[in-house]
Amino acid sequence: MDSSRLNWLSATDAARAIREGLVSAVELAEACLARVREVDAQVQAWAFLDPEHVLAQARAADDLRKSGAAIGPLHGVPVGVKDIFDTSDMPTEDGTVLHAGRTPEEDATAVARLRAAGAVIMGKTVTTELATYSPGKTRNPHDPEHTPGGSSSGSAAAVACAMVPLAIGSQTNGSVIRPAAYCGVFGFKPTHGLISRHGVLKLSRALDHVGVFARSIEDVALACEELVGFDEADPDTRLRARIPFLEVAAEDPPMSPRLALVKTPIWDEAEPEMQEAIHELAAHLGEHVEGFALPESAREALTWHGIVMEAEMAANLAGEYEKGCDRLSESLRGQLERGRSHTAFDYQRALARIRQVAEGLDPLFDRYDAILAPAAPGVAPRGLQSTGSPRFCTLWTFAGMPALNVPIMTGASGLPLGVQLVGRRGDDARLLRLARWLVAQTESADG
Repeated sequence: MDSSRLNWLSATDAARAIREGLVSAVELAEACLARVREVDAQVQAWAFLDPEHVLAQARAADDLRKSGAAIGPLHGVPVGVKDIFDTSDMPTEDGTVLHAGRTPEEDATAVARLRAAGAVIMGKTVTTELATYSPGKTRNPHDPEHTPGGSSSGSAAAVACAMVPLAIGSQTNGSVIRPAAYCGVFGFKPTHGLISRHGVLKLSRALDHVGVFARSIEDVALACEELVGFDEADPDTRLRARIPFLEVAAEDPPMSPRLALVKTPIWDEAEPEMQEAIHELAAHLGEHVEGFALPESAREALTWHGIVMEAEMAANLAGEYEKGCDRLSESLRGQLERGRSHTAFDYQRALARIRQVAEGLDPLFDRYDAILAPAAPGVAPRGLQSTGSPRFCTLWTFAGMPALNVPIMTGASGLPLGVQLVGRRGDDARLLRLARWLVAQTESADG
């Protein structure tokens, strides 16, 4: 096995190679660190990375395997963690000077579950300011003059250029799907409440999701098997039977898939290149795709989302606003001030719409297996002053539905174009199965 290419292994293949003794965790960690040294001066995906600590974790993983003890499904696999997830052995600074030097005493539940599965926590990936809109230092790995998207900028970029095979991030509006689309990787936002958010910077209980970045669907499924589960510290998780993500994602669909092409009420905000690409994809899939028009009232969900998000952010970030308002970006101050101005009536009415919107969309899945839609308006915009528009993600995030960026299209510039699959709440594993089918359909066309 070519040691210089180990960093390009999928998480699944890397875990298998380590388990079988073909590769050591140290060798894999060294390959990932070599890749960091090669490209991160340009990409700038990491907020914190200590190579010696990475290697110490890898050595401990190798020692455990050699001892004959049971090892986990992610044993020795490096994983990037967005710098809003608490880590007991690394700083968690949330992308703001107000939290500089913050050192939590405990891991976030998601981090603890990764460690329990044997993962090596590679480091903390760059987030935008408090996981909102003001960009961090990360650049798009395909072209440093373009944004990587946000707010999970570093996680998407680190996976895209093979500094790690897996990373976790979060989404309150479009913060997993959009950077995944711009960086050309799989980005999965599961059903609301499926992965615990305990120990993660809280913006909005109603809207916050934990998500996964990977370069293969199998790796997304592998990560979800370890991350999904009940946590009494997160009141939106619930006791339920284990979801066999890997098994279901590897299956062929039992019936011929049917997709609803939903342009959403903001189709006019998609760039001509994106509109053309979506139409070409639908034409290629032929009878598998039907157009479906949402009622115009669906546009109101974007307004309701804004009210809920801003009001809950204003409450959860009240301390930052009151103690360090002058150190916050103009965009974040504006969000928090709008949040403070929303009436209790407007907030409660918007909050009640979440269930109504989700239930209103549910009958669509009696006819279709998933929704097909743009993941973003187009390719990553040029410039680093903005992370791009999240509005093609907003409706699905508001409704708490599982969504996945599938990196199967490329713009004329060579930058990735993202297509989004959206499923019924709770149908997360079947959405991954459908995505594998979609990838196979496009690969057969390319071949």
